[in-house]
Amino acid sequence: SCAAVADMQTYTGRQAFEIQRKSTCGSLQDEIVRFGIFEGRAYSRVPGEKDRHIFNVLGVNTRQCGSVADAKLGEGFRSVSREVMLYLHPETNEVLDTWENPWTGEAAEVVHVANDPVNMRAPRYEKGTDGKPASASLRLYGDIAMTSFEVPLFYDNPLGGSYQKYVGGYYHAMEIFNTTYLADEILNAESLGPSYISWSRIAQWLPWMQMGSKPGLMVVNATGFSSWDKEDIPEPLMSVLKERYPTYFEPPPVDDSRPNETSWTVFQKHIDVSPPAGH
Repeated sequence: SCAAVADMQTYTGRQAFEIQRKSTCGSLQDEIVRFGIFEGRAYSRVPGEKDRHIFNVLGVNTRQCGSVADAKLGEGFRSVSREVMLYLHPETNEVLDTWENPWTGEAAEVVHVANDPVNMRAPRYEKGTDGKPASASLRLYGDIAMTSFEVPLFYDNPLGGSYQKYVGGYYHAMEIFNTTYLADEILNAESLGPSYISWSRIAQWLPWMQMGSKPGLMVVNATGFSSWDKEDIPEPLMSVLKERYPTYFEPPPVDDSRPNETSWTVFQKHIDVSPPAGH
């Protein structure tokens, strides 16, 4: 049985570094491809009306990690990945390439998430940049270990122009990650440990929805698991990857130096190539 409150354990130094790498990469070995497969639902929240289930989502993050070293900070690692997430019909799970906006009645072209790359911004080492040993915490519930993180996001929107400080338009969101491990696996440096994730996202309207300044936001709630076998990728995602995104079966090279992509930077490129009628 589990205690009602988690046994919070904090680890430092080499063990903390290994936990960080296991939780990010699933292994301490280099260049092992890991597929993070997830599914869930997306809702609209508009003041004064009921929440609407407007999409289902299905995606995969294809990742690998590589070792690095620093004379002062010690051994380190870096993760690199690409990510696809499809928007599906909320009842049939068909892939949506056109979406009828229920507020405007207009049809919008769906721009699925296809972010390449999604890389760790800086390597993690046995020591922090302040020279102190790395630290990692786990919530232990019997033989289960969990991590929980909230990631508040607030930054210049690439679609918002140069005057966001004055007229608004910043990108504002929060991502919430709760990940579950077998305690014996996450603490075992030699094993390939599975993980199971809960991911939630509270964010603005997606740009391709063409919602403009309409008040409201989107709530996405998803769960998933990690696998080392691409055959675990379910349909219709597997077929869409083969047809549209075949490079996403492999991660970028570990030394990939490209800037990260987001749904907003990808949409910016999409709209610049194919501007809407009248522009």
